[in-house]
Amino acid sequence: MKLLILGGTRFLGRALTEAALQSGHEVTLFNRGKTDTELFPEVEKLVGDRGGDLDSLKGRNWDAVIDTSGYLPWTVRESAEILMDAAGHYTFISSVSVYDELEELGIDEDHSVGQLSPERLDELKGMETAEAIKAQYGELKFLCEKEVERAFPDRSLIVRPGLIVGPYDFTDRFSYWVNRIAKGGDVLAPGRRDKSVQFIDVRDLAEWVLRMVESKTIGTYNATGPETELTMQEFLNRCKETVGHEADLIWVDEKFLVGHEVNGWTDMPLWIPDSFNMKGFLTVDIRKALDAGLKFRPLEETISDTFAWESTRNVTEQKAGLDPEKEKAVLIDWTQKGL
Repeated sequence: MKLLILGGTRFLGRALTEAALQSGHEVTLFNRGKTDTELFPEVEKLVGDRGGDLDSLKGRNWDAVIDTSGYLPWTVRESAEILMDAAGHYTFISSVSVYDELEELGIDEDHSVGQLSPERLDELKGMETAEAIKAQYGELKFLCEKEVERAFPDRSLIVRPGLIVGPYDFTDRFSYWVNRIAKGGDVLAPGRRDKSVQFIDVRDLAEWVLRMVESKTIGTYNATGPETELTMQEFLNRCKETVGHEADLIWVDEKFLVGHEVNGWTDMPLWIPDSFNMKGFLTVDIRKALDAGLKFRPLEETISDTFAWESTRNVTEQKAGLDPEKEKAVLIDWTQKGL
């Protein structure tokens, strides 16, 4: 299969490229040529920019396209229109962030999504800062889906992952817990022990997406994991069993954390306070993907491989997770109050 990957050298794109090459596919990458350019010397690399420089995509043909890098509908429209007669199948990597009304458990693919008015969309087009646009990330992703479906009717696959984790994940969200547990000592654990969490190993996602592309599957699929419910307590305990037997989990009440300005998701990755009324965000229904063959490697493998990769990094500032001094201060206050 001749496969075009929009992206291809960073995290999911990297995992997709590796899986495709291992399966014997002929891979072409399209990206700006700025990240990990030494990777995959054996593949064809087209240099361009989704923001306007798409000339290298013109006059070519592929069996299928996998789009890992689109989140602005106007740029997705441009590339999809160029490729609509150049490829037989188009896979767009979207996100479960498209959904709204997140207070409901078990969000499936038919759940309501966030919408943008035409006026708001026009405002976003004129914004120059990425942060302003990312505030509407989910709504924009959904509009990207629509652009793909419009250009590739009955020839498109929409994949909505949750949190993607594993080696080469530079967000520091999952790896915060792996590194913190490995460090040992008193570890602040947030809120309810039985709170559900969801994530998917990037390699499991990539391998499944590739199989879906090979079979020319169409439709929309949630894609996160694991297969059965995983609680925060079980996740942290399995981190302890894998990398950090010396860690001591100290469970701190949600109200106390919020009162000490410990933020969900950023300070405590994978944790969203109950008060946010977003329990559906980490309990997404993945039965459709499971029926389509989505499978998962052991959690311990994801933890250990992530830790091994993290040990090779030289990072001076983490993008997510609680500052060590703040963690220490909160735990001291929690203990002194006898809570």
